[in-house]
Amino acid sequence: MKAAYIQNGAVHVGEMPDPIPGMGQALVRTHSCGMCASEAHFLHSGETIIGLSKIHGGPYAGLDFSRPFVPGHEYVGEIIDYGPGSKRTVKPGRKVTSIPIMRQSGAHAIVGFSHDCPGGFGEYMLLDEDMMLEVPADLEDDLAAMTEPLAVGLEHARRGRPDKDDVVLVMGCGATGLGVIAGLKLMGIAPIIAADLHEGRRALAIAMGADIVVDPRGLSPYGPLPDLGERRANLIYECVGLPGLLQQVIAGAGFGARIVMGGYCMEPEQLLVFAAQNKRLNIQFAGGEEPQDMELALHAIADGRVDVRPWLGTRIGLNGVAAAMGDMSNPIAPIRTVVDPRGL
Repeated sequence: MKAAYIQNGAVHVGEMPDPIPGMGQALVRTHSCGMCASEAHFLHSGETIIGLSKIHGGPYAGLDFSRPFVPGHEYVGEIIDYGPGSKRTVKPGRKVTSIPIMRQSGAHAIVGFSHDCPGGFGEYMLLDEDMMLEVPADLEDDLAAMTEPLAVGLEHARRGRPDKDDVVLVMGCGATGLGVIAGLKLMGIAPIIAADLHEGRRALAIAMGADIVVDPRGLSPYGPLPDLGERRANLIYECVGLPGLLQQVIAGAGFGARIVMGGYCMEPEQLLVFAAQNKRLNIQFAGGEEPQDMELALHAIADGRVDVRPWLGTRIGLNGVAAAMGDMSNPIAPIRTVVDPRGL
């Protein structure tokens, strides 16, 4: 199959072996796959993450950075066939997405970060049939591919256990932060403050349901805000993932605040624990999405409760992957570039 793959910290395009499904596995032809910042981070920090996973455990321990692997974990595709002995939960020809986890045939891997489970930057994938969700036939492929990134934000939002008395601050308005805002809005939580350095991202936050946006260079998002009668955020979602930012949140948060760490920081982080103890802070580390989050995300996109169309930028073929991945840190880059592996 044709694929864009990562090897030794660089993106290449070429032929990779066609995956062969085992029992409980579906062979899927990729239609669309979103490009996540975690893939760009892996280009630069992959060896470090793999090494730390080998020491401390983690889902990347099985990766060899010198061997090619096909990324892409935000996908929608068409069922082609199943491995022998499978339950065949969705009929061939139907479209599906899934949590990017494989737990069949003795495998436990992350789709797109595995040598055995190629991701959506290739023409074909293997998916765990127990993880798949059937996608409505009339839902556009690029919108359906946003199910997984939206689901991550929904998971993070509920991890904070928000209630009607909370004043919420979302730090960072990339896909994760926007998904958190959407999740909070679905739960009826207000007010929602969103902080980002870039005007375009702040505008997207308003479109997703934020009530107030702040440029943190001009106004501290942690302190009392005039628009809220001098109330301050007591529930803070860190959705950036840069080293040092969690410590900044700890320093800025008020006494008794709750912090949800949702930003994926792939580098070691230093914290002054004493500062968090003095304020009696509660820090919750959020992870990936769960089945309930995927189901809610897919249904909310399909029925229009969450409009992810503003997230979408350029649709590219495989030859555009390296340049698009290199441009992801640009603040004017779209929230999601979508890869169509059927085109070069």
